[in-house]
Amino acid sequence: MTNLFGHSVRSELLALYVAETLACFVVIYLLLAWGIAGASPSSGGTIAAAAVLALGAGAVSGACGLYQPEAWSRANRLLLGTLIAGLLLLPLAWPALALLRPAPAEGASGRIAEILLAFAAVVVSTRLGFAAAVRSGVLCRRLAVIGGPGAVALKADPGEARPEPFAVALTLRPDGRLAEALAPERLRAQRIWAVLVADGATLPEPVRRRCEAAGVRLFSEAEFRERRLSRVDLDRLGPGWLATARATREGWLEAAIRRGFDIGLSLALLLLTLPLLLLTALAIKLDSPGPVFYRQERVGRGGRVFTLYKFRSMVVDAEANGAPCWASRGDPRVTRVGRLIRLTRIDEIPQALNVLRGDMAIVGPRPERPAFVEQLNRLIPHYRDRACVKPGITGWAQVNYPYGASVEDARMKLAYDLYYVRRRSLFLDLLILIATVRVVLFQEGAR
Repeated sequence: MTNLFGHSVRSELLALYVAETLACFVVIYLLLAWGIAGASPSSGGTIAAAAVLALGAGAVSGACGLYQPEAWSRANRLLLGTLIAGLLLLPLAWPALALLRPAPAEGASGRIAEILLAFAAVVVSTRLGFAAAVRSGVLCRRLAVIGGPGAVALKADPGEARPEPFAVALTLRPDGRLAEALAPERLRAQRIWAVLVADGATLPEPVRRRCEAAGVRLFSEAEFRERRLSRVDLDRLGPGWLATARATREGWLEAAIRRGFDIGLSLALLLLTLPLLLLTALAIKLDSPGPVFYRQERVGRGGRVFTLYKFRSMVVDAEANGAPCWASRGDPRVTRVGRLIRLTRIDEIPQALNVLRGDMAIVGPRPERPAFVEQLNRLIPHYRDRACVKPGITGWAQVNYPYGASVEDARMKLAYDLYYVRRRSLFLDLLILIATVRVVLFQEGAR
């Protein structure tokens, strides 16, 4: 696990990104330098074009879910993701070729086809190589666990099939022989990557300093779980944890950048999808009686209630008795057009108006209805803490957990939301936006 701007990234995935980016740069650079008459291999345009396409390759791979370990073990998922990633890279290829001096006078289409084929070959080969490395244990991190076997900390989520890149190499008792067992030379000899202190155990300060001097990482069980799963453990959060969260210590410059980004992206989203929005409005009107837009009260930052705008996806008077209820899979209240726009997330686009008004942000926890917030505040500890930031159209919980339709789902999504609150950064916002493309493309968690 590597800490980047406060967010914990799996080290093997970071290595995969670096390997893929470098391989794409080398292959594309060679194609451009050798294949375009008159182009100098050392020209700045050739290097710039290859760099732009290589960096773009990493972004579109992430947007298509190709950094998810689950994609490596399924050939159809890997090939489909690679195909879609190639199509997303296509709009970047034309302006990248314009950086070349001299520019290719003819055969640009053929050159782009070669680049996309090279990109596909790099993506598939690097992932097959990393999948083999993971299965063989080459990328496995060895742990020394103090006070227990660490079964809880290493256990995968129910239904999670991905191999864990960690293995318990040592299990030690917190007794007088601990200093000898954790001697730097012994840790290096057994290739120990980190020491995990299980719940209830303590590590003496001299031993802690020796481990740090040897370059061995130290984690409590709660911290290890949070870094590995990218969500907090609600039961281990102290009452004053929010004071140390990054979201509550945001500087004016970061706030200004985030607000400017919200306004710019919201305007771009509305303008670029305007034809789609008009067609959607017409389809809703023809499909079922009622208004095109749906207005609903939601709870925003600091508990302030605002009016949320969405395309109507349910029949009129879906809650005729006035009592709010969770949406369910195959909900009979959803119209035919509503089912389509929910799957494709088109119904969410009008929320850009809420972002422009300042009620919401592009990235943040999902805004909930006042009745649900009141209920969940009573049932789930720390639920109020998510209101320290603006709600968002997309968020860390939305891209990591399916649509919530129960109190238990709300609890799990809160664990992701509070991870975002604790580690909020512009870098994490960027990762969420890239992952949102994957969620929309593959209809993950839609109802």
